[in-house]
Formats: sequence, C-alpha cells, structure tokens
Amino acid sequence: MTKASRGSQRATGASLPSQVSPPEFALTAVPAHALIGVDVVALPVLPGEDGQPLLGPGSAELGEDLDLDLVALAEAGGLTGAVGESLLVPVPFGAPENADLRAVVLVGVGAQTATDLRRAAATLARTVRDRDAVATTLAALDPDGVEAVVVGLMLGSFAFHWRSGAPEHLPVRRVVLAGLPDDTAALARAVAIGGAAWRARMLATVPSNLKNPEWLAARAEEMVAADPSARLTYRLWDVDQLRAEGFGGIIGVGQGSATPPVMIRVDYEPEKSGKRTPTVVLVGKGITFDSGGLSIKPGPSMVSMKRDMTGGAVVLSTMAALAAMDCPVRVIGLVPAAENAVSGSAMRPGDVLRHYGGRTTEVTNTDAEGRLVLADAMAYAVDQLDPAVLVDVATLTGSVKVALGQQVGGLFANDEALAEHLLAAGLESGEPLWRLPLYAGYEEKIASKVADADNGASGALAILAALFLQHFAADVPWAHLDIASVGDVPDDYYEWTEGPSGFGARILLTWLGSRDPLAGIGS
Repeated sequence: MTKASRGSQRATGASLPSQVSPPEFALTAVPAHALIGVDVVALPVLPGEDGQPLLGPGSAELGEDLDLDLVALAEAGGLTGAVGESLLVPVPFGAPENADLRAVVLVGVGAQTATDLRRAAATLARTVRDRDAVATTLAALDPDGVEAVVVGLMLGSFAFHWRSGAPEHLPVRRVVLAGLPDDTAALARAVAIGGAAWRARMLATVPSNLKNPEWLAARAEEMVAADPSARLTYRLWDVDQLRAEGFGGIIGVGQGSATPPVMIRVDYEPEKSGKRTPTVVLVGKGITFDSGGLSIKPGPSMVSMKRDMTGGAVVLSTMAALAAMDCPVRVIGLVPAAENAVSGSAMRPGDVLRHYGGRTTEVTNTDAEGRLVLADAMAYAVDQLDPAVLVDVATLTGSVKVALGQQVGGLFANDEALAEHLLAAGLESGEPLWRLPLYAGYEEKIASKVADADNGASGALAILAALFLQHFAADVPWAHLDIASVGDVPDDYYEWTEGPSGFGARILLTWLGSRDPLAGIGS
C-alpha cells in the first residue's frame, strides 16, 4: 500500500474489503465430456427448424456417458436456442470418468455471432456462480469465439461488495474452454480485454468516501509497479505542480475539496519502438465525486456520482492491458483527477479560469466541470506530447443519455478515419457508439463576453461540450467519447451488471490492439 493510499484511508476512515476475482481461464483440445475435475459442463443450444433446439459440440458424447437424452431435456425445458436461455440439469452422482460432475448447463447461443456468444457466456456466468469449475464448448462454435466467450463469462461474473461478511456470490473459480487448439495469444488477448473492463468497472464502483484523487493516483502507481511487461511508467502532478504549470481548470474544479486535485500520467512503450513510432494520447475525466459544486445537483442525481471518474478508470485500465494486446504505437494516458465539492473555497459561477496554454473560460455552471479538467490535459498533450491522435473519454453530459438511451455511447470526431476506427471497434467489442455532429453553427452559443468561452451554455448540451473541447485539440486528429449515456447500468443485462459500467475499455483496446490502429488518420 502506498503512502498516499494510507493517508486517504486515515482521512476517510474507510478501508475497501477484499473483492472477488474474475474466473481463471484455460484452453484445451480435450473434449468437454472427458475432462476430469470440473463440476459443471456447459453446452450450446442452437435454434433448429420449427423451433426445435439443436445441441452443439460435445453433447452427443456427454449424453451417452450420462445416459441422458439431452435434446429431450432441452425440449422439455422449453429451450429454443435463443440467446439468454439456460437450463441446469442436475447430475447428482457424477459421470463415469468424472466423479466431480454435478450439473450440465444448456445455454442458448442464437445465431452464434460474437454478440450472441458473449451474451450466452454472460448468461452462463450467472448460472454457475459459486461453482468451482466449468468446462464449456461455447467457444468451439466459432474460430474467433474465444474472445467473446471469455469477455462474456468474465464480465457476467462481476461483483462488488462492502458487506461486513463474505460477498453474496462468488464467480466460478475456473473455466476451461474445451475442444479448442492451444492458442495462448488469443486467450491472453481475451483475458486482457475482459480484465480491463473489469478493472474499469471496479474503480468506478468504489465509493467516494474512499475514492478521491489521491486514492486514484495510488491505484495507478500500484498498477504500473505491478506491470509484468515493464513497459509502463508513471508520473504525478500534485496540486502545487499543477498550479505552477498553469493547469487552471483542474485547480478551479478541485479547489473546493478537502482532497486536492492531481493529474496522473501513465506511458506505454511498445516493444519495437523508435523515433518514428507515433504517439496516441488518451485523456480520461477523473472526477472522483461530482456534487455539482455551487450549481449543486438534485439529491437523486448525486447518488451515482462516484462513477464520474469512469473515463479516468477506462484510460488507466486500457494502459494496463496494452502490452498484452501487443499495441504497436506509443500510448500516453492522462487522468486529470479532482473532486467537485461544495465549500467556502469552491469555484463560483462567474469565475474565470485560465487553462494550461492560456485559453480562458467563464464558469457559468460549476456542474459543467468535466470539460474544464479535460481541457487542461488536452492542451498539455498538444503542447508537450506531439500526439498523432488524441482521444478523450468522459461521463460528460446528461444530454447524450437523452439522445441515445443507456446502451449506446456518444462519439464526436474531427477525423473521418478515426471515427470509423472507433465505430468499428465499438461494434466488434460490444460497446457500441453513435456518431454525433460537431456542428459549427452552435459555436456562438459557447462564446463569452469576458473570456474565450463559456462552460455552461444552454441548448444541445452534448454538442456544445464537444465544441468546447475541440478548441483544446487544435489541429490534432481527435475524438471525444461522451459515455454519460452508458455510465450506469440500471439492471443486469448480459455482460453488463447493475451499477457503474466501465464502458470504453473494450473499444480502446480493440482499436489500439489492431494491426494498424492509425491507418488513414490525418490523411
């Protein structure tokens, strides 16, 4: 535990209890029915003609071993093969070659697309909670099915607790993907993507009586220290350094809190890098709690604001997984972290802040604070880091939730190729985005009579926030992910669990882990 972490705990009196871990995964060419030591075997159910179910790989052999007509059981259980269906068949006396077997789970896989397999795996994860080990042939349905199944099983298992006793449920401890060749690279990639999304969700879920800027910085430092690839480095700006270097947006937002603001920087260096290796900068909003400041939020709107640092959690989690994805470009993650609090020293409506680099903002709404901290970090990136691409991620505006609901994130971009890369990565990874316009006709709405811009203009709020940030991207290819629409999940829904979502890590890793993530950008 770092000194900062200990100090944060002393200040709050809080200490996070031990949390559950995601399942461990392995691949094997051994058929599922022949595996020893697993207490559950899970088999896919495919839609057949006239609504009759068909069973997938491994079902005939297992049914013969157990002397069970699994097709008849599936029909009797009302299974059609649709995604989300599952049936648990008890096997109280084990199997001839596996005395530990206690259940067979039949899981609907629909059309067996990546989305279907991910959702089927998440359904399985909830069905086998508190079990020791499960073997499944779900991934054997598709040559590229490992990633979808691992991510679905991992994220469908996610849980967080702060109870005085043990957690209510435990994820299945071990998962064996049976009937597959030993592809360690594919498995490592899948675990990295699922693990990053798990980490982002966990960080976003921690309550703010523990999680403050200092605590978040300590987690980033620990993450870098534990990096097995040794390709990550860490730097921290404390409040005095921020003030000395002119980060007026971060200082302004954080000045009302008992815990001062910081800025976290994590650098990733690819294995084969040189002077010509391009740099991607990721900026994540790190507001560890957002009261709205003096423009205070209504009480119900404040309850979920521990997750207002989801963008920062996504950036940090992405950085931790880049080596496993063999990302070919240099990546720098910046997280401007602050608590937007109410006090006698809090930022006031009417204050004018000077950002890094000199641009000024009139603060007419202290609850539009995210863009103020992002602006500083973006300006620093453009001035100091020579980025080929700049991407920011933030739970920024309620307006994007009104436009897109709670299953799609908002995307703004000043470069067509970058937008296409991110849209494709969203579809592939299961974190869909919808592109919204950077409509220049609204620029006059963010004008101020006393400063370069107004942070609290009214109107199309998601677009206005993006236009505000665009000035700090200068001429760098830039994308803004407004994930306020998907920052909270109202109910368990396949791989999504109720609460903070951690949305965005899968998108960034799918994009940055591709062969040429910058293809066509800036041309």
